Amino acid sequence: MKKNKILEEILNEVDKHPEIMSRREALKYLTMSPLAASVLAGATVGATTASASSSAKGRVVIVGGGLAGMSTAALLKNTASDLDITVIEPDPTSVSYQPGQTLVAAGIWDKGDITYKRDDFVPSGVKLIKGAVTGFDPENNKVIVDGAQEVSYDQMVVATGLMLNYAGIKGLDGVITSSGADNAVVRQKIGKNGTHSIYFRDGAADTWKGIQELVAKAKAHKGPEKLQALFTHPNTPIKCGGAPKKIMYLTHARLEEAGVRDKVELTFLPNGSAMFGVKEYHDAILQQFKDRGFKWEYAHNLVEIDTDAKVAIFDKHWKEKGAFDEDLDEYVMVTKHEYKEYKYDFIHVTPPMKAPEEVAKSAVGSGQGWVPVTKETLQHAKYKNVWALGDVAAVPMGKTGGSARKQYRVLVENMVASMEGKPLTSKYGGYTVCPLITSIGTVMLAEFDWSKKPTPSFPLDPTKERWIWWLLKVYALKPMTIYGMLSGKA
Repeated sequence: MKKNKILEEILNEVDKHPEIMSRREALKYLTMSPLAASVLAGATVGATTASASSSAKGRVVIVGGGLAGMSTAALLKNTASDLDITVIEPDPTSVSYQPGQTLVAAGIWDKGDITYKRDDFVPSGVKLIKGAVTGFDPENNKVIVDGAQEVSYDQMVVATGLMLNYAGIKGLDGVITSSGADNAVVRQKIGKNGTHSIYFRDGAADTWKGIQELVAKAKAHKGPEKLQALFTHPNTPIKCGGAPKKIMYLTHARLEEAGVRDKVELTFLPNGSAMFGVKEYHDAILQQFKDRGFKWEYAHNLVEIDTDAKVAIFDKHWKEKGAFDEDLDEYVMVTKHEYKEYKYDFIHVTPPMKAPEEVAKSAVGSGQGWVPVTKETLQHAKYKNVWALGDVAAVPMGKTGGSARKQYRVLVENMVASMEGKPLTSKYGGYTVCPLITSIGTVMLAEFDWSKKPTPSFPLDPTKERWIWWLLKVYALKPMTIYGMLSGKA
């Protein structure tokens, strides 16, 4: 799919709705916004790659061949063609488009629309080992694959992603190692009987079935009591922090479309005390919740679920004054807990998430599991020839595809500089973007960085829901990712 085709698809959609926007207005948004313009530029396939600019030589091992790892391999090869690069990745569909799982769950895309084969995106000249790293030995510059094969390196990139720890919730079983693999145990409870989760591909497809079942149940529902739909957000870092809200908005949209929204109560139950880490977006989301008649209860962490009885148990927590500390001249704050039961007809479970055990328990991991790096350079805090990016890296607010898109270029520039004996001048400023889907047809494009302030790429109020960003999300972001980032161009 070439850039002009993507743009034409967007403009064709614009032509169908002249009451919303003209072609001229759409072009203004898409060409003046650095984000949108770069998306369209990055989606071009078949463009001539610039000649590699570095003569750096050495063996580079990239642990993980998902979006972050494979994009890094491509850009490294584009930058220093003499590098000996090996990607180690066991999942044959590791490069599939995970941000699309929300759209699959809402019935807008099919699972096949987001599934891509790893082997089709291995950059030319890059080696692939179809296995899993089971051991790290950074002191001796090597990793162990599948418990047997040793692979040595001069530089290593850790891009393993994270684990979906459904077993961290009592009543559920299993840990999913990647979005498309190892989900048989989890699907014994998730994906049926009103209990759903979009965080793996099969789960996303099952969620669409679950929403349709909820709509049918609402149509048949009689009596004054409303059906209950719950949406959770756990007490761990998660990938795509907006996703638990996106699927709530989309469930609302499907219920409205069917004319049964008034029969279902939608409640958001996050562990935290805000809707979003950036105040401006928090305020906007709160108003959107009020406008849609959503309920919410902060400081609620899902700890147990009975999928047969359809009962979810949450740890409601708060702080109270404890004993007075005379030395500090202040009261000790004590966390209190109350366990609350909620009955549900539909629940979306966002699982606790953690670093892979092989990383967390190794020398390259940390007490929290994530790989400790200098957040600006993405270089390991201890091992200077080790780097990390994507979901597994211990950087603030960094577990999104938008983060990885900024990180991989910084990492490559710094790694090559390090190999050439130069200072690390490329800096990651924490920029990320969350296209927060608020309905079937609108998106709030939440862009921000470590300043915790909006960093919009277009001079418009970034807290407003807009149709043009829906078109960007549905038509342009996937080809930018699959054909732009994975070729090292976007």
